[in-house]
Amino acid sequence: MGLIRFPKTVHANRGIPRCPSSSEVTYVPKGYFAVYVGEGIKKRFIVPLAYLRHSSFQTLLKMSEEEFGYDHPMGGLTLPCKEATFLELTHAIH
Repeated sequence: MGLIRFPKTVHANRGIPRCPSSSEVTYVPKGYFAVYVGEGIKKRFIVPLAYLRHSSFQTLLKMSEEEFGYDHPMGGLTLPCKEATFLELTHAIH
């Protein structure tokens, strides 16, 4: 059996793998999901499913539902916040 290697794209050494453009790797490992974050140009982040249990992340999901409904412009889950805010939140959760 061969060795499986995951992409080595990590944002700001915070342990949050991300794919900065849709032309790069689109693989999402088991136990994770992709979200798009940012104003204007959106960045794709891969986050653990465990984040769904945290109330602050659930607040972001509710905000996303209110703003986009279930029709997200990026074709995936889009969170309506600044990238810096998202990174602070995920760092606090992690």
